[in-house]
Amino acid sequence: MNRNRFFVIELLTVVALVVLDLLTKQLAVKYLSDGKLTVINGVFSFTLLEGGNSGAAFGLFQGGFWIFTVITVVVIALVIFGLKKIIAEKRYFPMHFALVLLLAGALGNFADRVLTMIKYGHSYVIDFLYFELINFPIFNVADCYVTIAAFTMLIFGIFYYKDEDFDKMLGRVKNEVK
Repeated sequence: MNRNRFFVIELLTVVALVVLDLLTKQLAVKYLSDGKLTVINGVFSFTLLEGGNSGAAFGLFQGGFWIFTVITVVVIALVIFGLKKIIAEKRYFPMHFALVLLLAGALGNFADRVLTMIKYGHSYVIDFLYFELINFPIFNVADCYVTIAAFTMLIFGIFYYKDEDFDKMLGRVKNEVK
């Protein structure tokens, strides 16, 4: 497939995933403002985190809008560089998949922070997915994207790709010493 066409498809996928994330957050605000919706009693529910999450994972860096802005811009730049650099071969699709999810997750939560800053005067993300069974912190769809991306990169990076794959993936050619 043409590399530029593949890149456009990846970006359109990112846009669709961000829209899905923002839509689920708005649905959560609309339908969960009075409480929670139990899916499996004592295991999983849709529970709106009151006041939102102004921090990162597990509440780190509460109120750090500018920290998140800088981190998000850096992540976006690195991911786009990676998507453009990694060759479009079937063997490397898992890495493309992971980068698309990572970009969608970063953009989804960043867009949420910007929108809540504009609407309410303070920045936060809307979290509403809650695994009650293990009392896991409440999270959202964009967080799922980032988690799946990290897991995919870790598993494939350790168990699937070899050193020469990383060189080829990034278009690096090893100089052979004779």
